[in-house]
Amino acid sequence: MTNELQQALEQIGRGAHDIIKRDALKERLALGRPLRIKAGFDPTAPDLHLGHTVLLNKMRQFQDLGHTVVFLIGDFTGMIGDPTGKNATRKPLTRADVEANARTYADQVFKVLDRDRTELRFNSEWFDGMKAADMIRLAGQLTVARMLERDDFAKRFHGQQPIAIHEFLYPLVQGYDSVALRADVELGGTDQTFNLLMGRALQEHCGQPPQIVLTMPLLEGLDGVHKMSKSLGNYIGIDEPAIDIVTKTMKIGDALMWKWFELLSFEVSLAELDLLKKEVDAGGLNPRDVKLRLARELAARFQGAAAAELAVAGWHAVVRGQGDTAQLPVSEVAVPTDGLRLPALLVAAGLAASNSEAVRKLRERAVRVDGGVVEDPQRVLGPGFEGVLQIGKRNFARVRLRVS
Repeated sequence: MTNELQQALEQIGRGAHDIIKRDALKERLALGRPLRIKAGFDPTAPDLHLGHTVLLNKMRQFQDLGHTVVFLIGDFTGMIGDPTGKNATRKPLTRADVEANARTYADQVFKVLDRDRTELRFNSEWFDGMKAADMIRLAGQLTVARMLERDDFAKRFHGQQPIAIHEFLYPLVQGYDSVALRADVELGGTDQTFNLLMGRALQEHCGQPPQIVLTMPLLEGLDGVHKMSKSLGNYIGIDEPAIDIVTKTMKIGDALMWKWFELLSFEVSLAELDLLKKEVDAGGLNPRDVKLRLARELAARFQGAAAAELAVAGWHAVVRGQGDTAQLPVSEVAVPTDGLRLPALLVAAGLAASNSEAVRKLRERAVRVDGGVVEDPQRVLGPGFEGVLQIGKRNFARVRLRVS
C-alpha cells in the first residue's frame, strides 16, 4: 500500500464508527478514479445543525481527496417519513414542507462542501416518474422477515405497536437511491445501517458493484446525553450568529469536547488532539482554552473569521471580564412602557425557561446585570435599557429594551 493511499484511508477513517467492506474501499481508491460518495438528507426541518455536519465534514474530506460527493435531498422520502430510533410512526411531511426545507438545505451545505465537486440531487428525479408497478417490483426484493430485522421495527412489532405499510418502503426507497446514483460509497449515521445495507443489496440485484458503507457516530447535543436535535433544543444551527455558536459550544462538557473535536474539527489533527488530551490530563492546559479553540473554529467556518473573533472577544468580556461587552451583538426585547420585572425579562431574553427558574437563580445570586449581582425579583428594567443580562458564567445576552 502506498503512503498516499494509507494517508487517504486514515483521513477517511477519522471518527468513523465502521467501514463495511474496508478492503473493497482500498481497492476502489487504488483505481485512481474519482469515487461517487453519496449521503442523503431528508428535509425534515428548515435548518442544518452541527449534528448534520458530521456527515458533511466526512464528505468534504472525500472531496479534498479528489472524489465527487452527491448531496441527496430526500424530497420524496421525506414525504414517507423514516421512523429511525422512534417507537411510533413519524408524521410524513407535505410537499410544501419538503420543498421549503430543501431550499434552505441547498443554501447551507456549501458552507462545508466544495460547490464544484458536489452534485446536488433530489430523489424525486427518479421516483416521481415511477409507476405503481415499478414500486411493487421494488417491494418484491424484500421479505417482511428481513424488514423486521431492523431494530426499531422489531421493537414495535414485539411491543404490539403499529407499523404502517408505507414505512416498510422507506429502506427500499433509500436503497434504490444508491442504484440511481451508482454510488461507490454511502455515508450515514449508525442509526441508518440497515438502510445503507439495503443499498448494497439492491445494487447487487441490479448488477452494480455494491457500495461501501461508512457509518459515523451520532453527535450528542449540548445536554451531553441525547443526539443533537432541534426538537430537543440541544443543537447549534450552522446559520446561528457567531456569538451563539461560541457561547453554546463553551457550554458542552469537557468529556464531550474531545468527541466534538474528532468529528467536527478540520484544524486539529488526531495526533495534535492526543497531545492536547495529555496536556489537559496533566494539568498543564485548561480545558476551557481548548474548548474555546473549537468554538472559534466552528464560528469562523459558518460565519467568517471576523465574526468569530468578535464573538470570542465578547465571550472573554462577559465570562472573564476582559474586554468590552459592547462588542456583543444586541438583541431587541419588547417590553411594556412601564418596563418588565427581571424574572420575566430573563425569560423573554431566552436566558431562563420560566419565571420560577429565574427567581430561583436570583435567590442563588447567579444573576448579573451589567456585571453586578442582582437578587431582587421585583427589580424592573424599562424601555431604553441596553446592557448585558447574565445567569451563571456562560449564559448571557446583550439586550436593548424597546416599547412593545
